[in-house]
Amino acid sequence: MRAMTAASPNSPTEIADILAFYASAGVDEALEDAPVNRFAEAAPRPAERAPAPVAPPRQEPPREDRAPERPAASPGLDASKVPDAPARTVSAAIPDEAQAALARQLAASASTLEELRQHMAAFDGCNLKATAKNLVFADGNPEATVMLVGEAPGRDEDIEGLPFVGRSGRLLDRMLAAIGLDRTSVYIANVIPWRPPGNRTPTPHETEICRPFIERQIELVNPKVLVNLGGPSAKTLLNTSEGILRLRGNWRVHTTASGIAIPAMPTLHPAYLLRTPAHKKLAWRDFLEVKAKLRALSQP
Repeated sequence: MRAMTAASPNSPTEIADILAFYASAGVDEALEDAPVNRFAEAAPRPAERAPAPVAPPRQEPPREDRAPERPAASPGLDASKVPDAPARTVSAAIPDEAQAALARQLAASASTLEELRQHMAAFDGCNLKATAKNLVFADGNPEATVMLVGEAPGRDEDIEGLPFVGRSGRLLDRMLAAIGLDRTSVYIANVIPWRPPGNRTPTPHETEICRPFIERQIELVNPKVLVNLGGPSAKTLLNTSEGILRLRGNWRVHTTASGIAIPAMPTLHPAYLLRTPAHKKLAWRDFLEVKAKLRALSQP
């Protein structure tokens, strides 16, 4: 990232503040508008030939992240008796165990998918809901034999309220069509139903808050085959720490709360395949395994 050109600071404190701002913004190298020959340091730069007059020092404005200064004592007043300014408290919106317990309770009480969707829409225990536009619950056929689960919605999904509708969704549609499936014959959902701000990775707290909902969703759909799209989905629903490149292509088992064992195929996320097209052949093999499994399960 390129650093912005700014007026020369007037104090070491301002210099430290500017450097801290650049570091937090991701600035990792200093560049200027015009190229500079670093091997000719003796030659004066164009900006140095006609230096601008030095402005008088200005009063430093207060900052929110700076500790409040202790007020000066009045003449004749003992400075030790001047009370300290009250400390500023910062509250972080991090889900706690009480909210996780509530999510488990709501998920377990849902007897239908529609009831589960209503519980999730009314649930305020996950801080992702505050920044998302829509609840992205599911898409497809709730009576399908195949259920696909990704990680979290992106921008397009957040706008439309449906999973996998952007570029990765269009690629997923083509992958399904290659084995004779479409959105009328599969059911699609995400581990996280609300879009993380800026498409950042969901935190472990957020994942654990949402885990009861997706597990109950799988249990209510009761598919014959579960497809985990990407590492986060596989790690969450298969209780493993292995990477997706090691997991993919190997059948695993997702066990529901009621004890039903569902064959699960971890595979690469369509968004990853868009960034790494050479690995599409690996996903193709995984989807062929899904097709063969469905054929075997349909035989008497």
